[in-house]
Amino acid sequence: MEKLLYGVAYYDEYMPYERLQTDIQMMKEAGINVVRIAESTWSTHEPQNGVFDFTSVNRVLDAMLQAEISVIVGTPTYAVPTWMVKEHPEVLAETKQGPGKYGARQIMDITSPIYLFYAERIIRKLMEQVSGHPAVIGYQIDNETKHYDTSGPNVQLQFIKYLKEKFKTTEALNKEFGLAYWSNKVNAWEDMPSVVGTINGSLGGEFSKFQRGLVDQFLAWQVDIVKEYRKPNQFITQNFDFEWRGYSFGVQPNVNHFTASEPFDITGVDIYHPTQDDLTGIEISFGGDVARSTKQQNYLVLETEAQAFSHWTPYPNQLRLQAFSHLASGANMVAYWHWHSIHNSFETYWKGLLSHDLKPNPVYNEAKTIGADFERLSPKLVNLKKNNKVAILVSNESLTGMQWFPFHHETELRYNDIVRLMYDALYNLNVECDIIHPETGRLEDYSLILVPCLYVAPDELLERLNTYVENGGHAVFTFKSGFTNEHLQVRTTMQPGLIEKACGVQYQMFVKPKNVKLADHAYEVEPEQNNVHTWMELLVPVTAETLARYNHPAWGSYAAITGNEYGKGYATYIGCMVSTEVMSGILQQSLKRAGLWGVEQAYSFPLIIKSGTNQDGRQIKYVFNYSWEPQTLSSPYGNAVELQSGRSVHTGQEILIEPWSFLLLEIE
Repeated sequence: MEKLLYGVAYYDEYMPYERLQTDIQMMKEAGINVVRIAESTWSTHEPQNGVFDFTSVNRVLDAMLQAEISVIVGTPTYAVPTWMVKEHPEVLAETKQGPGKYGARQIMDITSPIYLFYAERIIRKLMEQVSGHPAVIGYQIDNETKHYDTSGPNVQLQFIKYLKEKFKTTEALNKEFGLAYWSNKVNAWEDMPSVVGTINGSLGGEFSKFQRGLVDQFLAWQVDIVKEYRKPNQFITQNFDFEWRGYSFGVQPNVNHFTASEPFDITGVDIYHPTQDDLTGIEISFGGDVARSTKQQNYLVLETEAQAFSHWTPYPNQLRLQAFSHLASGANMVAYWHWHSIHNSFETYWKGLLSHDLKPNPVYNEAKTIGADFERLSPKLVNLKKNNKVAILVSNESLTGMQWFPFHHETELRYNDIVRLMYDALYNLNVECDIIHPETGRLEDYSLILVPCLYVAPDELLERLNTYVENGGHAVFTFKSGFTNEHLQVRTTMQPGLIEKACGVQYQMFVKPKNVKLADHAYEVEPEQNNVHTWMELLVPVTAETLARYNHPAWGSYAAITGNEYGKGYATYIGCMVSTEVMSGILQQSLKRAGLWGVEQAYSFPLIIKSGTNQDGRQIKYVFNYSWEPQTLSSPYGNAVELQSGRSVHTGQEILIEPWSFLLLEIE
């Protein structure tokens, strides 16, 4: 990227009256330099089968070109038109809930030959219209693509072919998946039932992996079509989203971001998060770290909120804080969904930068200051590079495995809760990290790797982690790691399986804790923060030292947390679900042991520090205050320039960061 992009999604088709020139003028005043169009309105572009009308696209492209605003064009394939479903109802995805019903978006079977025929046709017709237009800088493939739990007969046939290629014989399949249980054994491929109702976690987990692979194929297929038309200076991206808990929370269960991102020039993401008193920056940081890590390069935020819901309408200064928080994680673009609030239908109250009156408002006025600063500071902030020495290993397979086999049926605790427990602790300690996955190479690039609940893992991955520690790396494993192989088959050895080598600990039993606390540890937490909940493994050290044990009359002889020197490195094993405060204490120990405790760890949330190197080779420091209370930084850096004000800052200088504000330092 040559400059920072500041944008909005723009839907001329949704406007209640003609105002394109008015919108453009307001965009220019706000410093908007890119808009995203077309991804949501297939029924406008093809109102009837084979009848095409790109009037709305062309008029926006021409107007944006005249205004010197760039355009990203989306392929409109995630929301199918009525005529298609009327003529071909089979394009709707059949799921565990039964046949699909028309109305919402993302309801189609992405493997349906009929759907793919029409999707290819609209993509090609659109590309013929837009690829040569000088306003177009890139393309977005589909929109927040997932597999939509498509599970119908067409998908089941493809899954059987997949299993045949992988296992060759039904005997191998039966043995690896334990299908003799409850007479689920398959003695001929033609007898293979639909897996929608399976009770076998191995089979169900493999089907989920297969479904994620369908997303990879679908996106790569669209990329190949677009590549036939795109010009050399036009990029191709996709806007991935995350597990949704009312906001962007964790690893996406229905897409493998790392494999799905491979065909794209640059990864894009949609990040939505709490605001007002609940704004912490954590979701912005986590989503950005995932996006950046997929290709180890800068990324685009194709959607984030401006106003959105009533409980997300930002306090004054928060829109600025949020925008620069995205840049601090390595974003080269921040774009709002969306420009204007819609007056009808499902997302009427997901408000845009403009409210329903379409007039300037305080949020829009704040956006104007962001646009001006993006333009002014772009040479200093674009293409920020990071060299993190901490990583968190995430696994879609483990996420799926723990959906099949949760901690117990009385808890809502899930895989992403453990990921976020560790991630949030790092974030609050001002330790930046990458997000890696089971196929990531060069683990040795990191001094410390955190491994939350690696429940599903092939032997090869566990041995790689052993070797990483043996060669001098530091690792922190949580409970439920190393338990099953890649097909959810529980290992027949003592747990935690192969990583016993690095961790120096064994266990045979686990329990649901009741009135259990930690004892004999050095984490300096309050008594009420010492509780163990949800899950505990009864650890027996072999070569490991006990870092904490259970305070309980029956379980007090067992270790709860252990540490082990293995080769040149050190592995910590956490055998139970601990509080956020205890997790912070564990990670502080690990960071210090790995030589990663520095001057920035003297500060913690709500004062958050992010770092990177700009394209001039200078260190950039973002210092954020996510609170109502003023915060003070005693600058631990060399002489610097505060980029917003232009004032000089010297080492040791006390700097006040106002509530919901930030500093932007360039170290000289």
